[in-house]
Amino acid sequence: MDSTNTFPLTWELDSLLPHPETVEFRKIFDQFETELKSLADESESLPAVDTEAANVTGWCEFLKQYESISSRATDLNAFIGCHAAADAQNKLFQSLEAQLSALDPLRERIDTNFQFALQEVSSDGFSEFIAVDAYLQSIQFFLEQSRKQAELRLPKEQEVLAAELAVDSIHAWGRLYDRLSGELRISVMEKGAIVEKSPGQVQFDSASRAVRENNFYAADKAWGTIAETCADALNHISGTRLTVYRQLGLEDHLVVPLNMNRLKRESLSAMWSAVTNRKPMLLKYLEAKAKLLGLKKLAWYDLQAPLPSGLGQFSQAELSYDDACHLVIDTFTAFSPEKGAFARKALDDRWIEVENRDGKRQGGFCTGFPTTQQSRIFMTYTNSPDSMSTLAHELGHAYHSHVLRDQPLFLQDYPMNLAETASTFAEAVLGDKRLENADTDLEQLTILDNMLSDSVSFLMNIHARFLFEDQFHQERVNGELSAERLSELMLGAQQEAYLDALDSEGWNSNFWISKLHFYISGWPFYNFPYTFGYLLSLGLSSISKDAEGDFPEQYRKLLIATGCQETEQAVEDSIGYDLTEETFWNRSLDVVEQRVERFLELAKAY
Repeated sequence: MDSTNTFPLTWELDSLLPHPETVEFRKIFDQFETELKSLADESESLPAVDTEAANVTGWCEFLKQYESISSRATDLNAFIGCHAAADAQNKLFQSLEAQLSALDPLRERIDTNFQFALQEVSSDGFSEFIAVDAYLQSIQFFLEQSRKQAELRLPKEQEVLAAELAVDSIHAWGRLYDRLSGELRISVMEKGAIVEKSPGQVQFDSASRAVRENNFYAADKAWGTIAETCADALNHISGTRLTVYRQLGLEDHLVVPLNMNRLKRESLSAMWSAVTNRKPMLLKYLEAKAKLLGLKKLAWYDLQAPLPSGLGQFSQAELSYDDACHLVIDTFTAFSPEKGAFARKALDDRWIEVENRDGKRQGGFCTGFPTTQQSRIFMTYTNSPDSMSTLAHELGHAYHSHVLRDQPLFLQDYPMNLAETASTFAEAVLGDKRLENADTDLEQLTILDNMLSDSVSFLMNIHARFLFEDQFHQERVNGELSAERLSELMLGAQQEAYLDALDSEGWNSNFWISKLHFYISGWPFYNFPYTFGYLLSLGLSSISKDAEGDFPEQYRKLLIATGCQETEQAVEDSIGYDLTEETFWNRSLDVVEQRVERFLELAKAY
């Protein structure tokens, strides 16, 4: 990328905490560890949950200490995570990640103790306890959620032991995957020579089908070299969870992820039912795109292909990082001046790491630093509209945290499905703006292609991930699955989710190896929240066009509600829809269908 960019390509971390290699950082880390251990010990003898003044005071002091130390824990994990993502092979950063993970049992011990203490009191006693203090009232939702969480915990002694064992079991397997994927190199042909690239640097959106195909098979070969180890990791991550679920007597493997997303099973079922019934409309788009590319059917490596240069020059133009930043800022500003100003600040103040270089981890993320009320965004920018959408997506996450920054820390935590709403809504606003500003039919066609490619990802790719994980967990109950069986499950899930739309040899059965979301040890089923957020954001976008009054403020209130309400209640209170019914989901899917029809209409000319 051009070194003369207006907007910086690398982030700034030193103002957040001293560099991990310094003595100053070690002092901060050690002090945090000491205070965390002290609070964990204190949590063993919490006051009674009643209205006696001394007990109420004791609880308030304890919770405020935990609020403070939780803030610093988030800072430290985010800080080390940023350094480790930007320099994937750095042994010190890997070691610090492990050291932080080793402290997780202390936080689990605190959570276990105070959640059980809150659960032991009757509902009436709990209400009376909350009512006597303004601070307790301000975090009432968090305390109510804590009581519920106790129902998904093992008996106290077992819970503490499980948390300690998790450091060297489930979380260790997740860290192993991060290390393996970070060290992996893919051999690709570039300008007549074989070069080694990190997974995040290998593109599958080249205008040349030969390049896409070669990159796909080169990546597939590289990932295949670690298939057996990844199968071990996946088996043991899910096996650990299933063991706990069995001990708790849970209905199935979806109880915990639904709880973590504050989502009813009826809402998830309604969403997938609507998707299954309506996504055949995407077959028309895939068929039309294949025709434009001169193919009978698309292969997996064609899904992100740009429209061919023979249609015109627009589809071949690269999008510089500066141009992408300006367009994102302008789009956000048009929706809400506050959101636009926030995006510019994040870009100007070096909150974002986008440089395309070797040694970075794959993927992208946004992480928060509550102490300084800042965020940091990690991604690799590749001069494409897709990269610009990723930038908008991650800035949507950062804006969500920004809106919640003045809430009590315990009410700044929101479930993943609602987190993905903020990010995908940012993408939706950007897509609508680009479509509105398109000068030609060809430009419209290209933008719609990008939009519908996203629709395929959220309604087919994510659905395949969900189907794969669901089947995998059902079979894992009976024992470990081989790498070969995992590939069989993935192939079956893809064929079902994509309605068998791709070329017979064009599937990606090894996708389970390369998709890091399957290996995130702290969050099970890290897939359906993306589809949920995507469809919720499309629905919000549709509603905003018909809304009277200040919709940006209504949207802002929804973001605040994500920290202090159940998902269904937050949506119903802010926009008036029942997520357990298919009506809202179909309104969102209507937007996709309108885009498909417009794409088909424009494609006829080519």
